[in-house]
Amino acid sequence: MESLYVSLLLLGLVQYGSTIMCYECNSATNSLCLEAKLPDSLKRNCSEHDRGVTHTLCRKIVQHVDYGVNGRLPESRVIRGCGWDETKFKGQCYHRAGYGGRQEVCSCLKDFCNGAPETTAKTALLATTLILFLAKLICQ
Repeated sequence: MESLYVSLLLLGLVQYGSTIMCYECNSATNSLCLEAKLPDSLKRNCSEHDRGVTHTLCRKIVQHVDYGVNGRLPESRVIRGCGWDETKFKGQCYHRAGYGGRQEVCSCLKDFCNGAPETTAKTALLATTLILFLAKLICQ
């Protein structure tokens, strides 16, 4: 009986470890997708998609349409969602451009990594160093 509990626990861990959680939205239909801090209502368990656990990453796409099309004005939009990618771009960003538009596609491999960028410790350290340097120059 004890081995049954251990087996169930291990199966639960395998299922938990094989899913990724991402933000899902499109700013064309939901302006919350543009917020600096995304709300919990945009969080999604990617295993709930039809393709299930084949979703292995989160994706953020920033699209720019430079010309009006079908009566719509030029616009930019942000699309966030679950995805999969087995190419050399997995976990990286790449750019695509064509007539009238361009997009930046970034994928990442951690839960909710396709949210708005947060200030990292490295960025904060760089900003603090720059401020101290400038203050020292001004005070001389």
